Amino acid sequence: MLENILPHAMLKAKPNLELRIRTLKMDWTIIYDMLSGKDNSSFGWDEHRQMVVVEDVVWNYISVR
Repeated sequence: MLENILPHAMLKAKPNLELRIRTLKMDWTIIYDMLSGKDNSSFGWDEHRQMVVVEDVVWNYISVR
């Protein structure tokens, strides 16, 4: 199907999609561990604001590295 739409692009859909899925799985694992792991480093989820929250001390330590 991709070859029909972009015949001269020489793109292979399957390898690109598999790589993207693998990347998303790795990113999801990092976020999941950060929020709910046993050593979550003070990261948490603010349900009201729908965002990740962390104490300023932790954020400043990370941004300095």
